[in-house]
Amino acid sequence: MKWHFDDFIYGSIDGAITTFAVVAGVMGASLSPTIVLILGFANLFADGFSMAAANYQASKAKNEYIEMKRKQEEWEIDNLEDQEKDEIREIYEKKGFKDELLEEIVRIITSRRKVWVDTMMREELGLIEDEKKPLDSSLSTFVGFNLIGLIPLIPFMVFIGLGIDLNSHVFTLSTVFVVAAFFLVGVIKGKIVKKSKIKSGIYTVIIGGVAALVAYWIGYGLNSLVN
Repeated sequence: MKWHFDDFIYGSIDGAITTFAVVAGVMGASLSPTIVLILGFANLFADGFSMAAANYQASKAKNEYIEMKRKQEEWEIDNLEDQEKDEIREIYEKKGFKDELLEEIVRIITSRRKVWVDTMMREELGLIEDEKKPLDSSLSTFVGFNLIGLIPLIPFMVFIGLGIDLNSHVFTLSTVFVVAAFFLVGVIKGKIVKKSKIKSGIYTVIIGGVAALVAYWIGYGLNSLVN
């Protein structure tokens, strides 16, 4: 298996946000903290699997679409050679090439079938073939979702496991944990895309914080309505 960090980051951010949203919603509704673990783990496995499956299907569909378009271009080159040459000529003419140089470019590109097809795929259709395997993408998403999504639940697991009385501090501790997780994921994302790691970390914390606040106040509001 080959890890794909873009899918891992995608799963990580979503896992941390949705799991902490569950934590915030339950605490906002003043429900038993043990409900946090029940709903939290249910979210981890169910939502994590759902995201991985969706990523698999999306990646597979994209690859199949690109393969279909490649076969279509191959057929057109084999059966509509002159028209396809004219399309190559038009593409590079728009790029500013003229006269002998333009004709030389057309000749070189069309002399190699694979180069010709690749050029049509990229320049005409705007499609770039992805070497990622759908299964690798989905597993990277699933692992990221569950690994980082588990972090907000750790304080609750420790407190319950040690038999410590749960109080408001466990939610505060969970908040600290998840803020650190958000920031770390943002820093990693910033490093991958070669952006400011600090800004990326802060931005990810803000996104997660907004989602958590919405969940908390919804839980708090619903609890107020029913009580």
